[in-house]
Amino acid sequence: MIGKKMEDALNGQINKELYSAYLYMAMSAHSNSLGLKGFANWFMVQYHEEMLHAMKLYEYIQRQGGKVKLMAIAEPPREWKSPLDMFQKTLEHEKFITKSINDLVDLAIAEKDHATHIFLQWYITEQIEEEENDNDIIANLNLLGKGKDASNGLFMIDKELATRMTTVLTDFSKGIEAAMKAAATA
Repeated sequence: MIGKKMEDALNGQINKELYSAYLYMAMSAHSNSLGLKGFANWFMVQYHEEMLHAMKLYEYIQRQGGKVKLMAIAEPPREWKSPLDMFQKTLEHEKFITKSINDLVDLAIAEKDHATHIFLQWYITEQIEEEENDNDIIANLNLLGKGKDASNGLFMIDKELATRMTTVLTDFSKGIEAAMKAAATA
């Protein structure tokens, strides 16, 4: 059984994860409007990852006898100054999410909620990967020069980002656990 304080905090995290998905969908749309199909692809894959993060929390709360309480999702920005700006904002946002996950872990420890503490370890590992990916792309974008060289470099980065594929479940209709079991036996 999950405590009320932890239930409320996890519901807040669902909202943050859904906002993350919404933010990355907006970044995908903006990238697409600039003709950066690879960037659009990268952000749409990120959208799917964030939806998975939200759904894992959703199912966990229910499995622990809690009640899911969905809240309004804030409107994300619609435009960014540059691809570099988008990834700098992405990294900034992921650091915010990392802090939020760390706060949840601290709460789980304070509440002596060992099950939630164990559950949240997956998110800690995931956030390390998220920030590392963002830092790598920012480093590549910072290498771009000016003029034609910058355009060629941006074209190359766009082509690379176009290769990213969704590796997470995207159909949650039967629940994440059931889908994971089905995928493992396929």
